[in-house]
Amino acid sequence: MSTIDAISGAAAGASPQKKRNHLRRFVRWLAFCMERRRTRMALLELTDAQLSDIGISRCDAYREGSRPFYD
Repeated sequence: MSTIDAISGAAAGASPQKKRNHLRRFVRWLAFCMERRRTRMALLELTDAQLSDIGISRCDAYREGSRPFYD
């Protein structure tokens, strides 16, 4: 049995309430990741003066902005 079969088999046996809870957690995690990505993109749009005001260099901003959304 492959891992995917094991996961889908376990999910198939789960109660509807557990399935909803898993879906809710996934949606919350995805929303959190999307918000984090939006803030990282906003960081890249700041000017050098604005970055200096918050104590971040342009290099730090690029490093943070280039991270994947799930990280």
